[in-house]
Amino acid sequence: MESLGQIGTYVAIGDSFSEGLNDPYPGETDRFRGWADRLAEHLAERDPGLRYANLAVRGKLLRQIVDDQVPRAVELEPDLVTFCAGGNDMIRPGADPDALAVLFDDAVRRLRATGARVVVFTGFDTRNLRSGHRIRGKAATYNMHLRAIADRRGCDVVDLWSMTMFNDPRAWYEDRLHLSPEGHRRMALLVAHTLGVPVAGDWREPWPPAEAARWLDLRREDLHWARAYLLPWIGRRATGRSSGDGRGPKRPTPSPL
Repeated sequence: MESLGQIGTYVAIGDSFSEGLNDPYPGETDRFRGWADRLAEHLAERDPGLRYANLAVRGKLLRQIVDDQVPRAVELEPDLVTFCAGGNDMIRPGADPDALAVLFDDAVRRLRATGARVVVFTGFDTRNLRSGHRIRGKAATYNMHLRAIADRRGCDVVDLWSMTMFNDPRAWYEDRLHLSPEGHRRMALLVAHTLGVPVAGDWREPWPPAEAARWLDLRREDLHWARAYLLPWIGRRATGRSSGDGRGPKRPTPSPL
């Protein structure tokens, strides 16, 4: 593993995964911490004075991220960039992983041209997601492209597809799409491990024993999930809306934590 030099500026780009849904700061309901903020905190312990920007916005497709966030990230001349995108494309009908890979590759080329170390992420295995089998083949194809791009461009890879530690339901928020606070905590530790940054804690720490769920409780959770999350998502898709419409990045300018 290549040693990590001093990091003066770290920029996170992407969608809700990097924005940090659903890991709210204490006492706040719509300002999220997330694994990228947590990673920045780990980095700041190693490199005091670290400046951190998070340009990620929930709901964004890869093309939007490439058009809006990548040029801004290049302008900031970062030492480190984390780049995760394409998940929102994959869950839409007609997604073309080959065409998405071309976009992703050009974005990585531009980011690497700044001299930044770039970390990219494969997607999680969709096998355990509701109806995930429908997109699993496309998601796997996209992941293979991402690994090839990372090899060609000299990027670090966080291979989420193989991370069975995140198969535990406690790693996920009740919407079944975003990480829980504990999931975000472990993700930050995983990315720090990938970069070779010493941290207190281990993302591979076994989960505590869990009580067996009752069938009726599971069905109630399914009903709540459908009403609270699935139906609103279908409504946004049907009307061409996104959860990120009208939102800007939470940390558009690099600043100390």
